[in-house]
Amino acid sequence: PVQFGRSQPSLSRMLSTVSKQLRNHPALIPLFIFIGGGATMSMMYLARLALRNPDVCWDRKNNPEPWNKMSPTDQYKFFTVNMDYSKLKKNGPDF
Repeated sequence: PVQFGRSQPSLSRMLSTVSKQLRNHPALIPLFIFIGGGATMSMMYLARLALRNPDVCWDRKNNPEPWNKMSPTDQYKFFTVNMDYSKLKKNGPDF
C-alpha cells in the first residue's frame, strides 16, 4: 500500500540501499559520478539557455522584445570560433 506523507523514511531507505550496493560493488562508483555530472551539466546548460538567451522573454511588460535591445558586441552564443564580438558593427536600423 502507498502511504502519502511518509517520503522521508523511504528516501533514507533508498539512499542506504544505494550506499550498501556501492560498498559491495565499487565498480558502480564511476557510473554514478559520470551520470551525476552529466545531469548537473545538462541542468546548468538549460538554466543558462533560460536566463541568457535573447529569444527567451521573462518580462513581457518592461522588455517585450529583448533581442532588439542587444548591441552587436553582446555575446550570447555558448561557443564561437574565430569571432571577436568587440569589433562587430550594427548593420540594421534601430527599432
